[in-house]
Amino acid sequence: MEQIILGSLLISVLHGLIPNHWLPVVAIGRKENWTLDETTRVTFLSGLAHAASTVLIGLLLGLAGVQIHERWNRYFHLFAPVTLILIGIYFIHQHYKHKHFHLHQPIVTNRPKRKIVAALAVAMFLSPCIEIEAFFLMAGSHGWWLILLLAVMYSVVSVAGMIIWVRLAYSGLLKLNWHRLEHNAGIITGIALVAAGVVSFFIY
Repeated sequence: MEQIILGSLLISVLHGLIPNHWLPVVAIGRKENWTLDETTRVTFLSGLAHAASTVLIGLLLGLAGVQIHERWNRYFHLFAPVTLILIGIYFIHQHYKHKHFHLHQPIVTNRPKRKIVAALAVAMFLSPCIEIEAFFLMAGSHGWWLILLLAVMYSVVSVAGMIIWVRLAYSGLLKLNWHRLEHNAGIITGIALVAAGVVSFFIY
């Protein structure tokens, strides 16, 4: 159980750090001359939309995990780690195929603010975090309390991370090579998932 919680926390933190989920908000906010507070509110709303779709899928997978564990308890300790490793390999493979996870393309501005915010929220809702979903499946073996704990933890950590990075970046306090970080987002996430899967084989 501990590795499920720690693995989910790690993915949530990485998810908030990688800029393709929050850097477009900074770019749009600056172009539209939004204040820092306005940009923060927009980040909060778009982050909630993103977390909502991710958690919705996670709850469905958690339900599947409960049913799989009840019927195939003997094999579940292998099924969950293998799922993590396969998803991790997929992300690494996509990285080397030059698909570098630019999930949220900049949205055309020069529109009313309400439409820009709605477009951001819809874009974020339609780009759920697939990386975390295997952990919801694994949580099904421990019951709904762990599934709900992951849902709350993921939502809070991801949205809070997005807000923190947006505020720092908007204030000019971050001087990192964000393009390089985004470019390597897939391989970073993939390695983390594979490592979590391997560890799960021994302590699940």
